[in-house]
Amino acid sequence: MAQNPQGETPLADAIVLFGATGDLSRRMLLPSLYFLDADGLLPVGFKILATARAQHSRAEFVDQVLKILAARPEGVDDGVWARFSERIDYVACDATTAAGAGELKPHLQGRSRPMFFLAISPSLYGRVCVALAAAGLAVDESRIVLEKPVGRDLETSREVNVAVGAVFSEDRIFRIDHYLGKETVQNLIALRFANTLFEPLWNNLTIDHVQITVAETEGVGERWPYYDEYGALRDMLQNHMLQLLCFVAMEPPADMEPDSVRNEKVKVLRSLRRFTRAEAQSASVRGQYTKGVVGGREADGYEAERGQPTGTETFVALRVDIDNWRWAGVPFFLRTGKRLPERRTQIAIQFKAVPHSIFGNAAKDDLVANRLVIDLQPDEDIALTLMNKSPGISRGGMRLQSMPLSLSLLRAYEGPGSRRRIAYERLLLDVMHGNSTLFVRRDEVEEAWRWVDGVADAWAEAGLAPKPYAAGSWGPSGAFALIERSERAWLD
Repeated sequence: MAQNPQGETPLADAIVLFGATGDLSRRMLLPSLYFLDADGLLPVGFKILATARAQHSRAEFVDQVLKILAARPEGVDDGVWARFSERIDYVACDATTAAGAGELKPHLQGRSRPMFFLAISPSLYGRVCVALAAAGLAVDESRIVLEKPVGRDLETSREVNVAVGAVFSEDRIFRIDHYLGKETVQNLIALRFANTLFEPLWNNLTIDHVQITVAETEGVGERWPYYDEYGALRDMLQNHMLQLLCFVAMEPPADMEPDSVRNEKVKVLRSLRRFTRAEAQSASVRGQYTKGVVGGREADGYEAERGQPTGTETFVALRVDIDNWRWAGVPFFLRTGKRLPERRTQIAIQFKAVPHSIFGNAAKDDLVANRLVIDLQPDEDIALTLMNKSPGISRGGMRLQSMPLSLSLLRAYEGPGSRRRIAYERLLLDVMHGNSTLFVRRDEVEEAWRWVDGVADAWAEAGLAPKPYAAGSWGPSGAFALIERSERAWLD
């Protein structure tokens, strides 16, 4: 990538937002760009060129953006909006054709470093890239952002990567996983590698097991045509959950350069134990929600939403083993599902119990092993539970209690004007600056798919069908048996 005389990567000077009228753009991308502008982080003259097939005039689209922003709890600042609205342009076109992509070119006059954000179906990625090249828009300093999922399996992922790679070099491709833009995920890196406290303990000598939970209360609803093709394994576990696992399990990188971090993540993915037919039966659970109650309201089952029977899973629980020196013998328990009792994304690092208690019978039931809990949503928090003497005196000897030390980002940084950032803000800013540290490299994507394909193949070989679970529950009973077989329990 070309650089300026100081050796820094040039800032992007425009973003072309494909799928600008879609849900992702409305909920995440356009508000993120607005907040970056409000914080003075958009370059001077930076242009937002929105495009979709929907027929709107520029004025109509700008009015829609204003309504989207006004509906948010932060509201709209008149001064910021006056500046932000001037950046916005809109073109209705079919960008999968050279002629359609060519309609964008007059609106990018004077911009030599555009970033293209594909908030569209992954099946269209290759066609859009070819069209951009044919229209002369894929210039040397342009960058392209791909939303997940990149493919449905290893084969289709390679097809997408080859198609995009034929137009854009790897250093100009930014495969986005919005979980990596969350403050708490980045704080996990700081927690591990900026403190001497944790890294000496971050191994199989002191850690008993790790739990990663991504729970959602909503169902699939109208997204079933997409979801029925992917299921929970491919929709959530292949990307979000494996990325979280990598940040927990990776070795210390030499520095924070993009390839240094991503090299260590790839090593973790290559160390994941492959699933066999036997392990599919003993170390995994598939589930599908049926009618139940969530948040005090009745909820339909997945098949009722879809309109016919299906073998797609809406819940997955796995025991994952990492075959390397640091993690040998430490199980990672992963679970994700729709229509669960609460919305939660959480990493729990369970340390081993003390080898011997000196506190006698009075405290034998008080002693609890230390646990580090990292919450990503709904609230971002890091809490370490430590044992402490219970206040007061007792005749039977010292009593103990578990106490949390909390690093709540909300409480630590709350104040006038404070707000919780959208994860896409960090990631969009990194694309503007050409920093790919928090993005997924091609070999990462393909290693993740290779392992996930192995899980799916093992399910097929074992004939493992989804087990029903009532909406509003924590999944099939087998999910509890999965972890209880090792004399452990989910953190609920």
